[in-house]
Amino acid sequence: MDPACNSDSFYVLAGTRGADLKKKIRKSFFFCFLWLPLVFPAMVNCEEPVGRALFVSVIQTPPVLSSRDEINKLIEYAKQANISILFVQIYRANKAWFPSKVADQTPYEACFKDVKKDPFALLIKQAHGAGIQVHAWINLLSLSTNSNALIIKKFGKNILTKNREEKKMIEDYKIDDQYFLEPGDLRVREELVDVVREIILEYPELDGIQFDYIRYPDKQPFYGHTKSNIARFKKVTGSKTDAEDSVLWKDWKRRQVTELLELLVAKTRKLRPNIQISTTGCVPYVRAYHEAFQDWPSWIKDGLVDFVTLMTYPTEIKEFAKYIQEAKTKVPDLKKVIIAVGAYKLLRLPEKFRQELQYCENEKSKGCAVLHYGSLLENPELGQAMFKK
Repeated sequence: MDPACNSDSFYVLAGTRGADLKKKIRKSFFFCFLWLPLVFPAMVNCEEPVGRALFVSVIQTPPVLSSRDEINKLIEYAKQANISILFVQIYRANKAWFPSKVADQTPYEACFKDVKKDPFALLIKQAHGAGIQVHAWINLLSLSTNSNALIIKKFGKNILTKNREEKKMIEDYKIDDQYFLEPGDLRVREELVDVVREIILEYPELDGIQFDYIRYPDKQPFYGHTKSNIARFKKVTGSKTDAEDSVLWKDWKRRQVTELLELLVAKTRKLRPNIQISTTGCVPYVRAYHEAFQDWPSWIKDGLVDFVTLMTYPTEIKEFAKYIQEAKTKVPDLKKVIIAVGAYKLLRLPEKFRQELQYCENEKSKGCAVLHYGSLLENPELGQAMFKK
């Protein structure tokens, strides 16, 4: 808390009387509220529109966290583009771009060597100096193509979600060219909670954290058939079958995703009560609810998260608009929804990018997020839409 708001201020006030006491109390409280947004940036305006947000991926070339120059370029770009929030990826495929004893911190070590200090901490400091918030963007249940992930070496491949088909080699677990962790596996949950704990403790100035890939894979959505998940399902529900057409089984899978989120939120809130917590959300809703088993509207309505970033990435404006209009029917209002525009999908379609960005900014949502910074650099024509008044 700001020194003007601590108990010592009130000891001084206690020595005064009458009108002087009232006047000093009013001045003290005015000073407190004047400085509150600066001292606790994540505590105020949590539901206010943020305008624009920008995703910063670790897989772009060159990586932002690899040098001071790239960090400076990002901050300058964000200022010119009127960006309010940077979603900076620091955990992907069980690899860490922060000091970690849980995940593979090789990427962090390489960046630290080049920057001569923690690059993410430096980015946060630089962004705050420019009045920009920084949220840690972390990919939870996807391991991408990382078959050598530390979490697999630690627990074995049976922590990877699977369908009923026989698995002989680890490559057999690939889904849409990715390996997915099983959200119903208690070991996976504990490991991911530890990752989040490390991030929160390492970066006390962090404004927010966004949980990405908190879902089942939705390509032929018949996953979840790991030994441990099936055993828990049958024990808890009393059911003897995990048939794919079973409502009980579908509800169970949906519950596993939400329970994982609840654990992550509980740990985050315990360590940093006022930090902003968000997730990404699939569209359309039928995909999210029935295929990815991700009930993001309930997460908003129940107050589990502060907001959801919708992954609205079609290449046609009509479909883009349809997803946004559908979202309005699923949540009370869009003040807790950030709409993402897929610049990476519109890389060679700058006019369509401009149309989607404009449509998004005409909606009364929490804000518009662009995915991602690397795409804007790759095709400067996209960036022109960001700089037009």
